[in-house]
Amino acid sequence: MQNIKSGVPFAVKELYEKWGRELQIELVAGYGGLDREIKSNRVQKPGLRMIEPEIHLEEGKIQILGRTEISYFNKLLPAEQQKTAQNLCTQDVPSFIVSKGLLPPELLRKTCELNSMPLFITNLYTGKLISSLNAILEERLAPFVSVHGVLMDIHGLGVLILGKSGVGKSECALDLILRGSKLIADDVVEIRKIGTSKLVGSGPENIKYLMEIRGVGIINIKDLFGTTSIMDKREIDMVIELAHWDPNEEYDRVGLENRSYSIMGVELPYLILPVSPGRNTATIVEVAVRNQLLKLRGINTAERFQAFMGNKDKQ
Repeated sequence: MQNIKSGVPFAVKELYEKWGRELQIELVAGYGGLDREIKSNRVQKPGLRMIEPEIHLEEGKIQILGRTEISYFNKLLPAEQQKTAQNLCTQDVPSFIVSKGLLPPELLRKTCELNSMPLFITNLYTGKLISSLNAILEERLAPFVSVHGVLMDIHGLGVLILGKSGVGKSECALDLILRGSKLIADDVVEIRKIGTSKLVGSGPENIKYLMEIRGVGIINIKDLFGTTSIMDKREIDMVIELAHWDPNEEYDRVGLENRSYSIMGVELPYLILPVSPGRNTATIVEVAVRNQLLKLRGINTAERFQAFMGNKDKQ
């Protein structure tokens, strides 16, 4: 049974370091508050709340200040500005971001600094900023499961390779990397559910791009093969399980079985590939992926073969 974990709140510092360039954000005040936690996968724009005597912002949500909020603040009398700035900066929110390249009022900046409230500016327009932030937060705070396996990009498909310890998952992955595939995660794959049917996998930060090869030890795929051999994350399109060859087991020989593998309620195409000495596992995995790509294009060789044999029997 999969142990589904809720998305864990994370610090503003992580957002700044990982996605700061993408969001074009620059920290202008409140450096001491970068450990404040982001708890919501949606941002908030105060809007009309700015005119309330006591501003109430939603806990854990990043606050976006656009032209409306900044213009309103600038029109206030000095005493009202002080009260509003203090009200904003003592809320239980992670940070404020001023959009559209606007300059935050100096009083607001100073109040953010005094209260260790991170204040960012960005050149992005409000709509683009909100949509980009929501996409980042939805993925980062999505429910997730951790599975033991390898996640790779093979010919443009996200393939999760499963199997018992010692079956040769990492060795197979290494062979695939030498053929041009990309590694996302080895050993532990963290899978997040985005929306209702999208699964995105990545590796834990402390072991990202690392791989254990028995007899060699721990290797760093990025250092050995360069940035073209790795990816930070990947949507999962299919699951392949490597299993030790069992002579008593009946394996699909034609390819008509359409098995699926469920992860957090999302069904994925699923194959079990028997592994034995003399079989080139990486080649078989690669062929399985190419065959899946053909199926996605509406070309199913097994069904064509069955139809041909059926017509032949009728003759």
